[in-house]
Amino acid sequence: MPALPSLGGRRGGRASREAAQRQRIPVPLSAYVVDCAVYVRGKRLPGRWTHTEAVDEVRRRGEGFVWIGLHEPDEEQIQGVADTFGLHELAVEDAVQAHQRPKLERYDETLFMVLKTVRYVAHESPTTANEIVETGELMVFLGRDFVVTVRHGNHSGLGMVRRQLEDDPEQLGYGPATVLHAIADHAVDSYLAVAESIEDDIDVMEAQVFEPRSPVDAEQIYLMKREVMELRRAIMPLATPMRRLTEGYSPLVPEQVRSYFRDVDDHLATVTERVAGFDEMLTTLIDAALAKISLQQNTDMRKITAWAAIISVPTMVAGIYGMNFENMPELHLKYGYPMVLGVILVTCFVLYRIFRQKHWL
Repeated sequence: MPALPSLGGRRGGRASREAAQRQRIPVPLSAYVVDCAVYVRGKRLPGRWTHTEAVDEVRRRGEGFVWIGLHEPDEEQIQGVADTFGLHELAVEDAVQAHQRPKLERYDETLFMVLKTVRYVAHESPTTANEIVETGELMVFLGRDFVVTVRHGNHSGLGMVRRQLEDDPEQLGYGPATVLHAIADHAVDSYLAVAESIEDDIDVMEAQVFEPRSPVDAEQIYLMKREVMELRRAIMPLATPMRRLTEGYSPLVPEQVRSYFRDVDDHLATVTERVAGFDEMLTTLIDAALAKISLQQNTDMRKITAWAAIISVPTMVAGIYGMNFENMPELHLKYGYPMVLGVILVTCFVLYRIFRQKHWL
C-alpha cells in the first residue's frame, strides 16, 4: 500500500511558498535617483551617469565633483551610494529614517546637514483651513568631490536649484560647498515666502476677532498657532548650523562660499524674528477671542436671566391660584380674573422696560 503524503509536508510547502511571495521585490537604485551629474570647472559634463561611473570619472580627472539626488531611498538602496562615497553609517541611518531636527554634523572628511523644507498649503480662508504648513526634509552629504542629497516629501524638489547653479558656472566652480549654500538659501527663501503668507492669514483672523458682533472660533486660532509652532521647529534649530558654516566649521567650505552663507544667516535671523512675532500675536488673539466669547456668554446669560425674571411673575401667580384651597381671597370677585391678568401684564411690562434700560434685553 503506497504511503500517503504527509499533511504537515503540504502545509510546510505552502507556508514556504507564501513566505517567498511575501518577500519584497528588489527595486533598483535608479528608481530613487532623481539626477546624477558630473561638474568640472562649473560645467556639467554631457551624458547619463551612474554614481559609480560619476565618481570614477571625477577621481580619474582629479578635478570636479559629483552631485547625485535621491528621493526617499530605503536602507538597502542607499547602502550602495554610502559605500561608494564613504558615508558614515549613523548619518546614512538618519537620512533613511528622516524625522530629524535641523543639524550639522562632521564625520571624518564629510559634512552631514539636515534641513526642514516647508510649503504653504493654499486654502480659501484661514478660519476654515485644516492645514496651513506642510513640512519635508532635506539631507545633504558634502565631501571633497561629491554632494549627495536625500529628500523626503513631494514639495522639496531641487530641480530649480540645480538649473540655477548650472546657469552660473562661475559660482558652481567653487565646488561642492556651492551646492550646499544654494540648497540652504533655497530653504530659507521658502521660509520667508511661507512666513509672508501666514502673516496675511493672521491679519485676516485679527480683523475678524476685533470686528464687532463677528463670530469667533478660538479653535481655528489654536490650529494656526500649531502650524506656526511647526514652522518654528523647522527654522529655529537651523541657526546654530548656519552660524557654524559662516565661522569655518569645516575646510570643505572655502572662504569664498562662507561669505554667501553669511547672507543666508541674515535672512534666517529675519524670518526667525518674524515667526517669533507670529507666536506672540496669536497668543494675543487667543486672549482677545476668549475674552470676546466670555463677553458674549455674559450677554446671553443676562438675557436669559431677564426673561426668566419676567416669566416668573405669571408663573408665581398661576402657582398661587392653582393650589385649589376653598378659602382663598378674591376667588369670588366678579372682576378678579381680568384684574389678575392686568397685574401680570403690567408687572411684566415694567420689568421688560427696566431690563431694556439696563441693556439686558
